[in-house]
Amino acid sequence: MEPEVRPPAAERDDLVDGRDETRNERADRNWEELLQELRVMQTGTQILTGFLLAVAFTPRFEDMDEFQRDVYVVLVALAAVATILALAPVALHRALFGRRRKPELVRVAARIVVIDLVAISALTIGVTTLIVDFTVNRTAGLIALVASVVFVGVLWLVLPRLVRREAARGGSVDRI
Repeated sequence: MEPEVRPPAAERDDLVDGRDETRNERADRNWEELLQELRVMQTGTQILTGFLLAVAFTPRFEDMDEFQRDVYVVLVALAAVATILALAPVALHRALFGRRRKPELVRVAARIVVIDLVAISALTIGVTTLIVDFTVNRTAGLIALVASVVFVGVLWLVLPRLVRREAARGGSVDRI
């Protein structure tokens, strides 16, 4: 077995997070993490999209009022956008495969994933709103909308701040 050839220390990056890896090794690790995130996102998006597509073929679809049908059409379009966004990093990888562009691929794919997260959140909030609006009433649907937006805001804005603040203090995140 041949010994592992390691790049010189000057090419390795372990100053920021303690990992002893090259730029390409970091890109490979980050790409794998992005793929895992995409797998989770795609599953949720596929379930919501399947639900939305099936709704149009149910007998009660005709019971929807004009507002509900408009929301439904917007949600179907948003589901298509979310699906396309989730596939974009894979298509980009195919286009750049073998061209030694992994760090750039990871940077662009990470941005696409953030945009897709926004689209999936909007889709989830919209589906929840539509279901509550249709099954209960418009007021309950609006309450579900506001509650869902607040919940996403807490998870996306407040929770990360709490984690960062606790980490800055040198404390344990377990207390949060």
